Amino acid sequence: MERYSVIKEKNPREIVLLRGRGCVYKKCSFCDYHTDCCSDDEENVQLNHSVLSNVTGEYGNLEVINSGSVFELDSKTLGEIKHLCKEKGIKTIHFESHFIYNSKIPLLRQDFDGFDLKMKLGLETFDYDFREKVLRKGIDEKAPARIAENFDEANFLFGIEGQNARSMLRDIELGLQYFERICINIMCPNSTEMKPDRDVIEVFMDKLYPIYKDNDRVDILINNTDFGVGD
Repeated sequence: MERYSVIKEKNPREIVLLRGRGCVYKKCSFCDYHTDCCSDDEENVQLNHSVLSNVTGEYGNLEVINSGSVFELDSKTLGEIKHLCKEKGIKTIHFESHFIYNSKIPLLRQDFDGFDLKMKLGLETFDYDFREKVLRKGIDEKAPARIAENFDEANFLFGIEGQNARSMLRDIELGLQYFERICINIMCPNSTEMKPDRDVIEVFMDKLYPIYKDNDRVDILINNTDFGVGD
């Protein structure tokens, strides 16, 4: 499992894949990412410390991901992140969170006062019915502005039966309207029953990828390890 990498192209930054207690939601139909977890906080502290020790601060920009939300990381790890970023001169920190923690984000921003905190939401799509009936994301909100209220960035998931060029384009356009940055993830095979739809992926690669591949506000992960972390 690779847990540290450097992204040198768009929005250059270091990225770390840390481990927490695990996603409390665990209902997304497409995700088995939550298996990267441990209930022993001290073991997580040790692992996370070893990962964070790789951070140099070369870009002043750090993305922190884990199998769930930042709120599922232990307090010692969060404290180490804050101390490390001060020590290395890192001003911008990216965290991920599920929408169920929406109300806690303002307090997290207060706790990280002095940093430019960028919160990323695993939204997957603005299509409410597809998001909740097919992907089972648990985001009980339809209005884009309200969804984005406490978030700066968003993940989108493409390559699933039921999606098409029009629906994916709508997600991208709304994503760029309501968020500073978006990350498009192409569905990859995993242990869930959700499978990639090769026809949908082909449509994306043919019609949309050429338009957005060089957009500085759009990250595109064809494989889920394209950021250099994971396995």
